[in-house]
Amino acid sequence: MEIEKKSQVEEEEQIVTPWEVAAEKGGKIDYDKLIDRFGCQRLDQSLIDRVARLTRRPPHVLLRRGVFFAHRDFSDVLDAYERGEKFYLYTGRGPSSEALHLGHLVPFMFTKYLQEAFKVPLVIQLTDDEKCMWKNLSVEESQRLARENAKDIIACGFDVSRTFIFSDFDYVGGSFYKNMVKIAKCVTYNKVVGIFGFSGEDHIGKVSFPPVQAAPSFPSSFPHLFSGKDNLRCLIPCAIDQDPYFRMTRDVAPRLGYHKPALIESSFFPALQGETGKMSASDPTSAIYVTDSAKDIKNKINRYAFSGGQDSIENHRKYGANLEVDIPIKYLGFFLDDDAELEHIRTEYGAGRMLTGEVKKRLVEVLTELVERHRRARATVTDEMVDAFMAVRPLPNMFS
Repeated sequence: MEIEKKSQVEEEEQIVTPWEVAAEKGGKIDYDKLIDRFGCQRLDQSLIDRVARLTRRPPHVLLRRGVFFAHRDFSDVLDAYERGEKFYLYTGRGPSSEALHLGHLVPFMFTKYLQEAFKVPLVIQLTDDEKCMWKNLSVEESQRLARENAKDIIACGFDVSRTFIFSDFDYVGGSFYKNMVKIAKCVTYNKVVGIFGFSGEDHIGKVSFPPVQAAPSFPSSFPHLFSGKDNLRCLIPCAIDQDPYFRMTRDVAPRLGYHKPALIESSFFPALQGETGKMSASDPTSAIYVTDSAKDIKNKINRYAFSGGQDSIENHRKYGANLEVDIPIKYLGFFLDDDAELEHIRTEYGAGRMLTGEVKKRLVEVLTELVERHRRARATVTDEMVDAFMAVRPLPNMFS
């Protein structure tokens, strides 16, 4: 069964859990090995082409460049959609910091595209309870951070008529809590330890949390949205480190009479210092934050972004850059929408005709524009807008 596949990749070379990501001895995450271990499938070109055909729009940059690279049953969701059956999206955010970094924005940028392309409703879970338990935050501080993070999420441009954002502390109860209990009864302590690697030193709050993140996968957890629609499918865009939660959920779903949630999973957004895992919120120099000024962005890119260029201009002209390790090139792959320009930069830089400083300069321009645009959007988000997104109310236009 799916649940029996370990979620921790611990064969000395790498660890990938919802709380820790570490590559082998400072190397890169081996995603092929991760796919094999987790038991998901690689997202191939035929699925990307099918998305383009069904939505009548070009695939998102994060899809066509392989940032979202793995899936579970995404083809089943597309089959159902082609038959005229809608689905809903579910993603989330663990609010542990005041400001989001660019890696936090990636799943929301992609989820916004999916919502617009397929014209489907979206639920966004703010796991303030999880961060209270894992990050030693008070309940009140976790709740405050959840609302602050909600403003950044709303600034991504989600449609309030199709989007419900909820905080676990505020929303969990009723039908949602009933599903949590049903899920919990289906998962033994031994299984949850095998999936998540809990130890005898972990408090029981951690052990009891997985059903909270599983429950939004089932439409009956949202009776104000999906009453009488228990057969509705769920698609979850997320980073691949969240896969353990949903392998557990997929094992339980048929026993509770629901479709298994489908997943579309991304690789990790690398730290400025290199691809050793994912960024650390405790190290502000490892990431570009949406609160960074243009000066901050320029300074961080120039000082900290790991370069694949050679140690001298002469050697660089002779040997070219190593694009496999170059962080500016990788960041442009996420955020520079123009495929032709990106390919030109890759070709010229890889051949040594373009220097590291030129590539970093273009990246600074791209990221400064992105962050400034986000900052302007966030400045327009009021507390009343947050209340509107988080209000427990029907979404009359959610499938139109």
